[in-house]
Amino acid sequence: MCANAMDVRKQELRRRLRRLRAELGHAKRADADARIQDKLLALPAYREADVILTYLDVGAEVCTRGIVRKAWQDGKVVAMPYCVPHTRLMRWYCIDSFEGLVRNRFGVDEPNPSVAFEQPLDAGLRMLALVPGLTFDAQGYRLGYGGGFYDTFLEGFSGVSVGLCREAQMSAGLRAQGVVDSFDMPVHLVVTDQSVYTCTAI
Repeated sequence: MCANAMDVRKQELRRRLRRLRAELGHAKRADADARIQDKLLALPAYREADVILTYLDVGAEVCTRGIVRKAWQDGKVVAMPYCVPHTRLMRWYCIDSFEGLVRNRFGVDEPNPSVAFEQPLDAGLRMLALVPGLTFDAQGYRLGYGGGFYDTFLEGFSGVSVGLCREAQMSAGLRAQGVVDSFDMPVHLVVTDQSVYTCTAI
């Protein structure tokens, strides 16, 4: 399939998924997110992790703030991504509160690299990365927002990657739908409000 046709399919699927997500309503999303949090915190990969690399939810994304608070309580290092301007690269900076974050050009709060401590990804620590997406499938493939940052990150990440997705937003066979590129990397696990999908070997 040519890139142009794939781009069209991706945009159509993104529109449908955003509409579906909005139609779930706040109460259903909040209930699902609480169940997702419980399942994530019960994972051995979470319990064994020294560092949690996480996005901070925006709008109707799966909420991560409760997970972050619990990680702090559990004595784990929490780091958030900083999107390097004019690239598709992310650097990770430690946070110990939700204060002092800066709104970037995408409307996303992120650490201020001039004052925050950078967390090296090759520090020999056990790392768990929480990955956002509009949808995932049971094979761990995802459809994101089109920026390419997480695709680039996952390619070189040696820790455990976990997609967070409400079951109602899961998709069947994204590759079969023609929206997965050859360079797309699946996550190891997908956690929903109903299931934990093991996608690739950890």
